[in-house]
Amino acid sequence: MARIVYLNDGFVSEVEARISIFDRGFLFADSAYEVTAVLDGKLVCWAEHFSRLQRSLDALGIMLPLTEKELLNLHRELIKKNKLVQGIVYLQVSRGCADRNFIFSDSMKPTIVLFSQREELLDKKRLERELRVVTVPDKRWGRRDIKTTQLLYSSMVKTEAKNIGKDDAWLIQDGLVTEGTSNNIFIIDKEKKIITRDLSNLILAGVTRSTIITFMEQLGLELDERPFTLFEAQSASEAFITSATNFVTSVVEIDGKLVADGKPGPLTKLIRESYISYCFEYAV
Repeated sequence: MARIVYLNDGFVSEVEARISIFDRGFLFADSAYEVTAVLDGKLVCWAEHFSRLQRSLDALGIMLPLTEKELLNLHRELIKKNKLVQGIVYLQVSRGCADRNFIFSDSMKPTIVLFSQREELLDKKRLERELRVVTVPDKRWGRRDIKTTQLLYSSMVKTEAKNIGKDDAWLIQDGLVTEGTSNNIFIIDKEKKIITRDLSNLILAGVTRSTIITFMEQLGLELDERPFTLFEAQSASEAFITSATNFVTSVVEIDGKLVADGKPGPLTKLIRESYISYCFEYAV
């Protein structure tokens, strides 16, 4: 059965949805997006996703023609129309349509797209995956803090990692780990201190990242936000990634070197369980 999607001013069947070839999201990747997890038909960390979307659009100079409440209602209606219990809602806002030109007008009408995908986010095998990653140079543009659809490099290196039997690629710049292709990275040192890269224009401010940071003190965990080296990551007692759909997932191998004993660690599991409990408690 065809999904119902939202395009600009209304809900239509996915087979009927059409976007102009002159849309700047298509021609220039001139667009921002968000992916919000859905559990039991409710949106996880909605306010944080909306806030980040607004920051991205402000940075791009794109005016969002909907209020937060209006956009939330569209998400909820999409979930209802597709009878979505578990999965994601994808939202994309582009600058709009015009003849191809590097110079754009402030008066353009944005293109808004929403669609849903069913995913078993809480499947036990999915949650307990043991990721093996490789590292590659970070060759993305310099404003990684803006969640744009300029994802080609990340897509290419993630695919290359899959082709050699690995799960993902970690990006390295100036000898320091930035982030994964679509996730933030955490390591845990021998003293059980949690280390993750501090926010700047070099990484995306992940919603899951910020959420788990808020309750680390309650878990009795010490956090150190700073850049770290590949050697530190490979020497860690635990490592994990965070994202809206992967939640908190263990990394057990980096460039062929096992992290500790090559098994998911207890603190990673504790953080994941705490995050999932948070998701159910505060989903809207």
